[in-house]
Amino acid sequence: MIIEGVRLVSKRGGKSEFREKAGRTLRGAVLVMSDTVAAGKKRDESGKLIVERLKREGIEVVEYQIIPDERVQIIRQLTHYADGLKLDLVITTGGTGFSARDVTPEAMAEVIEHEIPGIPEAIRAYGQNRTPYSMFSRGKAGLRGETLIINLPGSRKAVAESLDLLFPALIHAFPMIWGESRWENTAE
Repeated sequence: MIIEGVRLVSKRGGKSEFREKAGRTLRGAVLVMSDTVAAGKKRDESGKLIVERLKREGIEVVEYQIIPDERVQIIRQLTHYADGLKLDLVITTGGTGFSARDVTPEAMAEVIEHEIPGIPEAIRAYGQNRTPYSMFSRGKAGLRGETLIINLPGSRKAVAESLDLLFPALIHAFPMIWGESRWENTAE
């Protein structure tokens, strides 16, 4: 018996797999931006998927809200989460495409103080391996104070794939945000 042409494409598990702990329970919110969902013409699936995933990752979901694609309303809500509620994480879904009503990136530009381009770049690159349409997402990520805000596309599939990419590695961001030089790494 001869086996030829075997190539390791990816590896998971073993000692290289880790789970970080932030040191305290993270508090987050999920914001759905969609005219049709806000009007009750369509059910929200993406936002609920984010809520479920955050809870599974041990993040307390303080608020889940659906609003229309209105720039002023998006800015007001994101600012409230960061400045008023002082949440650790806000994940949004919707409003990252090309239509005239897709204003999430423009609203984000007014809200965030420090852009983190690597997060949406990684999301688009990860998605590009699954669909050629990933390149059309205009989502952003950044910090307002100590609140990390990440925009995800509106489709349920894109949200699921983005969350698979983000977790568990995203937890590493919080000790960095808080200025802590150490974090706990536990093997799975």
